[in-house]
Amino acid sequence: MRSTPLLRRAPRAAGFAAALLLAGCTTVGPDFQRPRVPWLDAWTGGSLQTVPAAAQRARGNAPEWWRNFGDPVLDALVAEAQRANPNVRTAGLRIMEARAQLGIAGSTLYPQVQQAGGDVLWAGERRAGGKDISAATASASFKIGWELDFWGRFRRGIESADAAYFASIAQYDDLQVLMAAQVASLYCAIRTLEARLAIAHQNAALQKRSLDIAQRLFQGGADSELDVAQASAQYLATLSTIPVLETGLRQAQNALSTLLARPPGPLPEMAAGRERIPQATLEAVVDLPADMLRRRPDVRAAESLLAAQSAQIGVSTADLYPSISLLGVLGVSATSLSGAANSFTWGLGPSLVWNVFDHGRLANAVLVQDARFQQLYEQYQDAVLRAAREVDDAAVGFVKTGEQITFLTGATRAAQRSVEIATLQYKEGLADFERVIDTQRTLFVQQDQLVTTQGNLTQNLVALYKAMGGGWEPARARPVLDDATREAMQKRSDWKGLLAAPLPPAEARP
Repeated sequence: MRSTPLLRRAPRAAGFAAALLLAGCTTVGPDFQRPRVPWLDAWTGGSLQTVPAAAQRARGNAPEWWRNFGDPVLDALVAEAQRANPNVRTAGLRIMEARAQLGIAGSTLYPQVQQAGGDVLWAGERRAGGKDISAATASASFKIGWELDFWGRFRRGIESADAAYFASIAQYDDLQVLMAAQVASLYCAIRTLEARLAIAHQNAALQKRSLDIAQRLFQGGADSELDVAQASAQYLATLSTIPVLETGLRQAQNALSTLLARPPGPLPEMAAGRERIPQATLEAVVDLPADMLRRRPDVRAAESLLAAQSAQIGVSTADLYPSISLLGVLGVSATSLSGAANSFTWGLGPSLVWNVFDHGRLANAVLVQDARFQQLYEQYQDAVLRAAREVDDAAVGFVKTGEQITFLTGATRAAQRSVEIATLQYKEGLADFERVIDTQRTLFVQQDQLVTTQGNLTQNLVALYKAMGGGWEPARARPVLDDATREAMQKRSDWKGLLAAPLPPAEARP
């Protein structure tokens, strides 16, 4: 039978209709814009302005701020933690997951249904007293269904997945900053405790000599038992501080080992350089305060999650509109029955589905996504506010601790001189033994407080670098996964190039 002109024009008309539909595609839902923080543009850094080095702002700096301490052991430990820490490795795997999710979202722009099918059937019939009948039939078909992205639902899905991918990278960056800060902080704590232990042992030795003198004088009848009791009490009190410091030292060593994914215990490489507390100054601030906060990885992660949720509003909004698809099918069937004709079938045409009466289900789904967006908006505002507070807290701590060290240094020198004078006067009979005990007690307290404050100064500097969010940039040039993990995952599944693909540059945005 000859085809009619209408049938001949059907494919051409369907294609023309599809072109019109594609040309009319739009994108519903809000377009994401970086949220405004009303107070941020006017924020000048707070206490950061009081830090001497912060007065000079320059473009470009060494992002590996821990190298300013000039301690190769610390440099090596930070590099190891940023690579081997289990939380860092887990964050890297979340990036791989986000890449796969982005691939799923991207596939929705292509025909969603692409099914090939076929069957072969042998059938027969045995008739009583007659001839057996048997035949074979075979058929094959290919179906395709392509829902056009008429309202931008799939494009919004890609937008959401892309922002979620960048959020996973920002969270990975944030862990890089956290690892550097935690390693530097624990390293400083260990060195500080080592120095405090050395001071405790030194003062215990000094007080033991005074106790021995008091005991000899008492046994010779030249001194009272009260002097011996006072010297003994002070000596034992000083000795009692040593187990506490040793406990804190071992716990800090265990914490640092855990960060490095090592068994608990002291680190062999820290045997050298004992009791030396790392000291450094703040390098020039790279960005203006507002830009500095926005570059922090945790703030960027909050912003990317907000962008991903904004796109989800568009995805839900698109469900309110009709779904327009193009459907197509090709089929071939054949049979071995004599006289039966083989056939070829095809079909092509648009399809429209519209959930008209959903009793508010779809409309409320949009409201759910919008409420989630507003929650993330408030979380973003809180993240920026907390970031500013961390900068101000660390900056004022760094400045004021430096001022405190100046006073404590003078007080320690005075206490040292007091011990020398009191000891000399006691030997010459111009001062009683109680004066010697008091000056030794004061010396121990001042020395311990000075060392503790010096450690606090470094801790505040580390906290300030962490608050400014630096130290994540070098990781962008390193592989996210180590070779063993990448090979193991590649053996399990065909990841193609996703596992080895480099991270986007630091300036890249969704």
